[in-house]
Amino acid sequence: MVDDDDDADRRLFEVPEEVPGSPVAGSAGASKTFRSYDQHQAFLLPPSLDDWLPAGHTARFVSEVVDDMLDLTSIYASYVNATGAPPFDPRMMLKLLVYAYSTGVTSSREIERRCQIDVAFRWLSANTAPDYRSVSRFRRRHLAALDDLFAQVLVLCARAGLVKLGRVALDGTKLEASASKHKAMSYDRLTSRIAEVEAEVAALLAEAEAIDAAEDAEFGPDRRGDELPAELATREGRLAKMRAAKAALEAEAAQRAGEAAAERARQAGKSDADVDAAAQTAAESATPKPKSQRSFTDPDARMMKTNRGFSYAYNAQAAADEFSQVILAGYVTQAPVDMNQLMIMLERINVALAAAGLGQPKRTLADAGYCSTGNIDDAANSGHDLLVATGRLKHHERVPDAPKGPIPKNATSRERMARRLRTKTGRGDYARRKAIIEPVFGQMKVKQNAGRLRLRGLDGAHGEFTLHTICHNLRKLANATQPALC
Repeated sequence: MVDDDDDADRRLFEVPEEVPGSPVAGSAGASKTFRSYDQHQAFLLPPSLDDWLPAGHTARFVSEVVDDMLDLTSIYASYVNATGAPPFDPRMMLKLLVYAYSTGVTSSREIERRCQIDVAFRWLSANTAPDYRSVSRFRRRHLAALDDLFAQVLVLCARAGLVKLGRVALDGTKLEASASKHKAMSYDRLTSRIAEVEAEVAALLAEAEAIDAAEDAEFGPDRRGDELPAELATREGRLAKMRAAKAALEAEAAQRAGEAAAERARQAGKSDADVDAAAQTAAESATPKPKSQRSFTDPDARMMKTNRGFSYAYNAQAAADEFSQVILAGYVTQAPVDMNQLMIMLERINVALAAAGLGQPKRTLADAGYCSTGNIDDAANSGHDLLVATGRLKHHERVPDAPKGPIPKNATSRERMARRLRTKTGRGDYARRKAIIEPVFGQMKVKQNAGRLRLRGLDGAHGEFTLHTICHNLRKLANATQPALC
């Protein structure tokens, strides 16, 4: 005997037969009418891409800034004497680059793909879809113009009230270069490997000459005889790269040794002639360290410690304003440490703010990586109110006891700075350093995919980082003013 409840449950889950003429066939007798859906529906009139992009979209803001607020004279000037087929409009190409980098798309091939499938990219390119080679060439061709564009965007941010110049913090971050750790050799390995490859090339040349002689005897002297085996061409190219890397390491070691010897001679009070002689002697006798490495894919990159271990990278410097984290200045260096970058950054801040018609910051904050007695003194002479962490003081240095008491006349610059950091004002100011500059690097690396560079060489790295700083400042400007502009 079947239970009535079980029979009711079975009828509940049974699928009823299709009823001819029902609104939706196969829909279990549903009577709901759905909207028309036809993927092959043709348009009666040509569609407008402008109707497909929302009114407040970021791409519209980028387009308006490039069209109405930036002076592109330096970019257009490079096409005055250009020949060949008409290039893509620089305005369109710049819009694509700025919008792509602002959204984390840094690959030229991906930009080409987005111009085919992404409405915002298609709107910016007016449905033209430039190929990746054109995007890559445009980006590389106009690296020098990016510094001027950065200055113009900084002026826009200042006019929008985003730059207050109270506290300004500066710091450096490592950007991974487009270079593999496996495409490099140490100086010790280069020295031995060059001899091995030279022997291999000599053996291949002898073999090629023997083959030529045999074929001349067999087929006559009409054969050109200059064809080289592919293996020989590969080894010769590799040998040239290894020789260049070895020479670069030797030149770098000589320069470092010469600079160090010259500095020691200056501190000893020697004459200029003796300083030059000491530098030359040290440079001539210098040899690279056996573990010194040089990349074959990007010789300008240097081995640095990054968040993912040691890899070839560049050191990107930036200074940001506290009010809205707008970047005031930035550049890229090969130096893995920040010590010698302080005065360069302060000078770049002065130049950028002067170009924007702004004054100096009230206070400049820096971490212990920038601290040295010379840097503290030079910063004071430059007019900057620098507050820098001193790190661990040397064994003969100490912090004056009372923060409000008299400062000993013989206190060093580092001791005076350490004392200032222990005051209530000093602690309050320096506590803001991380909150000002660290989020800037985090936003650029996460939002803009700036942690790994695409362009090789120091000029390419600096230009690409400048493009990232432009995009960062434009995003700040868009967040503050976009509702009024769009």
